[in-house]
Amino acid sequence: MKYAKLYGWLDEKCAAIEDAELAKLFRSCFLSTLTTTVKEQRDGSVYVSTGDIPAMWLRDSSAQVEVYARLCGIDEDVRALIRGVLRRQFFYIGIDPYANAFNEEANGRGHKDITLRNDWVWERKFEIDSLCYPMRLAEKYYEYSGDASVFDESFRETARTVLRVFETEQDHAARSDYSFLREGEYSQDSLENGGKGGYCKQNGLVWSAFRPSDDRNRYGYLIPANMFIVSVMRFLRRVFTEIVAEPELAARCAALAESVERGLAACAAVPDGDGGMLYAYETDGAGNAFVADDANLPSLLSVPYFGYGSTGDAVYRNTRRHILSRKNRYYYEGAFAKGVGSPHTPENYIWPLALLAQGLTAESDGEKLEILGMLATTHNGTYHMHESFDKDDPSRFTRAWFGWADSLFAEYFLQNFELFRKYRVKK
Repeated sequence: MKYAKLYGWLDEKCAAIEDAELAKLFRSCFLSTLTTTVKEQRDGSVYVSTGDIPAMWLRDSSAQVEVYARLCGIDEDVRALIRGVLRRQFFYIGIDPYANAFNEEANGRGHKDITLRNDWVWERKFEIDSLCYPMRLAEKYYEYSGDASVFDESFRETARTVLRVFETEQDHAARSDYSFLREGEYSQDSLENGGKGGYCKQNGLVWSAFRPSDDRNRYGYLIPANMFIVSVMRFLRRVFTEIVAEPELAARCAALAESVERGLAACAAVPDGDGGMLYAYETDGAGNAFVADDANLPSLLSVPYFGYGSTGDAVYRNTRRHILSRKNRYYYEGAFAKGVGSPHTPENYIWPLALLAQGLTAESDGEKLEILGMLATTHNGTYHMHESFDKDDPSRFTRAWFGWADSLFAEYFLQNFELFRKYRVKK
């Protein structure tokens, strides 16, 4: 039986969970990606759809399978799965590093936007995290497997591509030829200035067009995404210094991380209005900033989870308090839950991804358990996480089949297993 050791391990975990409903929810979410969205290809790579959308997002597919990485040490099938996903991602990045989502085949399906077109591409929205997430997945694979073979020439070529794009987008106006226009119902996704995007002052930060939600940026420098770059570049520098001797690549990674950090130091933090400082979500580097947070990851709330800074950082703490309060225009409190929503979904809809980001960065057991309780009582009997749900009526939700949220719930549960396994779901 394929994944036999994974299933044996899962059976043991579920048997240790005292509440049957909670065990069912954990099992359902843990297996969601593996049993419903994974498709092996003839070349040995693995295609992973997001769920109800027939496309593979670089970000989502990484996050969907990351939870399985912890089993690389016991199950060769899991190791093959993640290597296959990485192989597919590297193939896609080689086709178009500015695209966020791809077709299983070169069939021309997807959005017909005014941008550089390719039949493999489902959508060509440039999002920094699309290039960071596969690198993070490679990091997690190596962490749990110890298998350095993943850092092969394909990996190194992909790293070169990622570096080239990020270095280019540090001076988007002068060096980049990326543009994006969308016609029709969703024309609000079009970038201003004829598709090139608005002005940003060059300061070391990397420009991007879209958020992890696939919504258009207000300002070109997305702060949590740039923080993610720093974490990823530090990892790559270690790879090219300690594992695979690539001094030129190591130096470029170090230089990019340092440059982005200087940019963050210059303009990421803004006054909170109460005498302190907090992180902006977006800025143009010229004095304009958007103070909020989005539900999708990487978010400001989630940056310690991605290895940037710490939960004890004073500016992060201020930011967290702001995000989890009514000062945040996308924070909602209702009869069933309280948490962060998104302009991507209706008003008063809370995102499980945002609750999970809060939980993964929470310091107290009480907060972790509170979040578990909200998630365990708002899936509307589906035993899956949704994209978002109404704070007062969980039967109203978006996306019944959303692999990313399912996998992140499983990750959250496993990170707090000894605490959560004794939890009783309140009826």
